[in-house]
Amino acid sequence: MFKIMFLCTGNTCRSQMAEGFARELGKGIIEAYSAGVSPAGHVHPKAVAAMKEAGIDISRRESKGIAPELLMRMDVVITLCGNAEATCPVTPPQIKRAHWPIEDPVSAMGAEEEIRNEFGRARDEIRMRIENLIKELRDGGGI
Repeated sequence: MFKIMFLCTGNTCRSQMAEGFARELGKGIIEAYSAGVSPAGHVHPKAVAAMKEAGIDISRRESKGIAPELLMRMDVVITLCGNAEATCPVTPPQIKRAHWPIEDPVSAMGAEEEIRNEFGRARDEIRMRIENLIKELRDGGGI
């Protein structure tokens, strides 16, 4: 199993979605974790709703910070925002790093439907990346 940590700034949305998809779609392949460089203390309700639409329940997840001892046990660390990429603690060279720059739906403005659509867009982009990652891991290509 590949131990993968998904990092964002607040661990309220994108990293939570990535962990949810990795846990569900990557069963038997990925041991998924998520964290935030500045955890907000909650998971965004619209992220929970967007994932529920995809059939994945993240309502019991909690926003959490980076546990250094856990981080050092990862095979891969994937950042989902520029802030997390820039401020993630240094990891040993054997831990692979990847960056998936996904626009933050939390900062979306406009009507409720437009905001909901932004959460769906982020969710769908993350799902596609997780599905591609799982295919790469199954095919032995790694990350």
